[in-house]
Amino acid sequence: MNIDYTVAALMFPAIPLIMAVYSNRFHTLSSLIRKIHDEYVFEKHTPPEWQSQLINLNSRVTVLKFSIMFAAFGFLFNMGTVFALYLNEVFIARIIFVSCCVSMMISIGFFIREIQISTKALKLHISDMDVNFRD
Repeated sequence: MNIDYTVAALMFPAIPLIMAVYSNRFHTLSSLIRKIHDEYVFEKHTPPEWQSQLINLNSRVTVLKFSIMFAAFGFLFNMGTVFALYLNEVFIARIIFVSCCVSMMISIGFFIREIQISTKALKLHISDMDVNFRD
């Protein structure tokens, strides 16, 4: 496979876009954690599934951190690909570009896991309403 600037350029719009999605998820998650924290500290209100929610939120933060980290590595490797191409080091550019693609696949894998954990969190919220409807 021939590698040139256009191959590396294909990743430039994708990586910042996916990082923006991750940042939005992180912002939403941090807002939720702050809201729950404020309810607990100021109003002494604890949700019925408090322990499960804390475990879930902690897992989501950790997984999202790895998603963002591997996307950042992907961006860094993509920049390395461009730099290696600039130096006419095609073989090194190929290796670095493969690292970029692998980093992005790992990042997306972590993001899929975060979505699964997020779905579990929504089910926790529904579960306490489900109990109320059964009574």
